[in-house]
Amino acid sequence: MSWLETKDVIFTILHIGVTLFNLFGWMWYKLRRLHLVSVVLTLVSWLILGIFYGLGYCFLTDWHWEVKRKLGETDLPASFVKYYLDILFQAAIPANVVDAITVTGLVIAVVMTAVRNRDLFRRNSGH
Repeated sequence: MSWLETKDVIFTILHIGVTLFNLFGWMWYKLRRLHLVSVVLTLVSWLILGIFYGLGYCFLTDWHWEVKRKLGETDLPASFVKYYLDILFQAAIPANVVDAITVTGLVIAVVMTAVRNRDLFRRNSGH
């Protein structure tokens, strides 16, 4: 396996891990703060960096797609989630459907991390 292929595998594992952690990391008490950081970083990438690179921009996807292009892949979608859902379901799922699912998942994760970290927020605000 070449170094580029190894990087592709590493990015795939990392990306799937971050995605799953963002969706479900709020469930475990010991991971709540780390989950909060992960969700905030994702929001910063999607919204703040998105001002410059397009709403929903993910720097991890950008780096990953750079590796895939060097490996000869073309016509990569803007979304990592779309790319792998298309592979998983062997279908071209419309980008707007995938985007709606992805945003819904992140909104739920943001709400859940806020609810689960409520005590942390209260403690730091003096209440």
